[in-house]
Amino acid sequence: MSKASLILNDWDIDQRIKRIAYQILEENFEEKELFIIGIKDQGFVFANYLSEAIRRISSIKIHLHELTMDKSDPLSEEIKINIESQKLKDKVVIFADDVASTGRTVYYALQGIKDSAPKKVQVSVLVDRKHKLYPICSDFVGLSLTTTIHEHITAKLKGKTKSVYLN
Repeated sequence: MSKASLILNDWDIDQRIKRIAYQILEENFEEKELFIIGIKDQGFVFANYLSEAIRRISSIKIHLHELTMDKSDPLSEEIKINIESQKLKDKVVIFADDVASTGRTVYYALQGIKDSAPKKVQVSVLVDRKHKLYPICSDFVGLSLTTTIHEHITAKLKGKTKSVYLN
């Protein structure tokens, strides 16, 4: 088994989240509110950090919500978001996840808002691996990293110190 290599430390992650926050505001400067939907577990933790970063630099209203799904088998259970779908009508929705690889998770996450008719849907990820199998692109990326298909990215965003490893 190969040793895990640290690719982002706590400070790196904080800086990338700040940069993404500014990019989101620049891209959505005319909006009065944004709906950030974190994808279960680490994606929701990332979404929370991102929401806090935006709130520190702007007065735009941020709505933070969590999407729950089985990432390994998205069709095995209902995809749920803790918001009524009509509240997303004509709003900007930003999906947030820790690591994007094939685009599969976001592809299925979109099913959770298919009846909502949002104004715009964007995707923000801390690390984008660029192994796309689905027609999903990340609009806001902390780190774009080319890896082999056998390598794995692990984000540890909970707890005192945040980190991202390649193993």
